[in-house]
Amino acid sequence: MTINITYHGIDSTPAIAQYVEEKMLGLDKYFDGIKHIDVEVGMTTHHHQKGDIFACKAAVDTLKEVIRVEKEEDDLYKSIDKVRDHLRAELSSLKERIQDRHQAGNE
Repeated sequence: MTINITYHGIDSTPAIAQYVEEKMLGLDKYFDGIKHIDVEVGMTTHHHQKGDIFACKAAVDTLKEVIRVEKEEDDLYKSIDKVRDHLRAELSSLKERIQDRHQAGNE
């Protein structure tokens, strides 16, 4: 599995890259067919009155379909965690649908 990370409105740091890779590599245990993950992290805009808003977008390319998730939070790491949690749920759901179709075909 390959992971591409792009940054929008923030500087690239080894800590952010390591955190994103660590979180996204953990998705392998929920779905085996992940080929590629594109992740974009950064600030949505600098014009918010209540502080900075960070966003994380991810596109997971599996053997069956592409799953896209985007979350915004007041903390960059929270947005990455929310994207990971949502992707985990989506990948688990996809795995169940595939297994259900496979079992229905065997009956």
